[in-house]
Amino acid sequence: MSDTSVSARIRHASRVAPDHGSAREPTATGSAGRLKVRKTYKLYVGGSFPRSESGRSYPVRAAGGSLLAYAARASRKDLRDAVVAARAAATVWSRASAYNRGQVLYRIAEMIEGRREQFVTEVSAAENITADSAALQVDAAIDRWVHYAGWADKFAQVAGATNPVSGPYVSFSSPEPTGVVGVFAPQDSSLLGLVSVLAPVLTTGNAAVLIASQDHPLPAVCLAEGLATSDLPPGAVNILTGHTAELAPWMAAHRDINAVDLTGVVPESRAALQRAAADNLKRTYTPGDTDWFADPPTARLSAFVEVKTVWHSQGV
Repeated sequence: MSDTSVSARIRHASRVAPDHGSAREPTATGSAGRLKVRKTYKLYVGGSFPRSESGRSYPVRAAGGSLLAYAARASRKDLRDAVVAARAAATVWSRASAYNRGQVLYRIAEMIEGRREQFVTEVSAAENITADSAALQVDAAIDRWVHYAGWADKFAQVAGATNPVSGPYVSFSSPEPTGVVGVFAPQDSSLLGLVSVLAPVLTTGNAAVLIASQDHPLPAVCLAEGLATSDLPPGAVNILTGHTAELAPWMAAHRDINAVDLTGVVPESRAALQRAAADNLKRTYTPGDTDWFADPPTARLSAFVEVKTVWHSQGV
């Protein structure tokens, strides 16, 4: 076949668009015949974005059923890798001064503010709400980060104390981070709820392994893309996407996780996870009904700290 005939066939094929039915959607440029490129989002572990070791992914759909993207489906091995990364980062993050932790958290709030329109789009599509409602949630999430950034160098003053003793001693107590905390993000509030459970863990100096909302993981992955360029130590936050019911038993039973926040776990599954956590003396936090727009109490700050009490002799 001559080069001329081949070129003619190519030109003819480019003019005849195959019929993909409803798969063809108009784009921002108005090219109605173009197929959108659907992104497959990765995990966020140790400051990098690996694929799941199993190679699995699952479709993420809007509330109306349309396909938004694909997300990596984390496995037990991915969870173990995230815990290893979190344990390494916990030492570095906990040793940072409270003032420095507050600065880093405030910088994350600035990052969310700078990508506000992207977060509004992600939240609106994920939760099937209007852009105005999504904007309110994004603004509240930014304010929530600032709120916890301000607590970083104040919590020890509120939770610590000088203890009255009888004798020639000085005794004082101060909170210290518990270590690595497993966090199940809320299933219904893809950004504000996520920020509300993650920020207090970081504020008190802990490292986090977070399981994102199963049906609405894209705001969490969008947040991870910002965290990767922040001043957080790699591994201080690790974000896994996938099926919550698959990962929850391994999270609760993992012996190198010090505490678990069960917010994003359905109530009927919490008792079994609490028993699994008790087998290795893991602290669990089980909240009640939560209004994510309400001012947060200090309960989440104090849930994942341990109080150290020091006695020191006093000269006469």
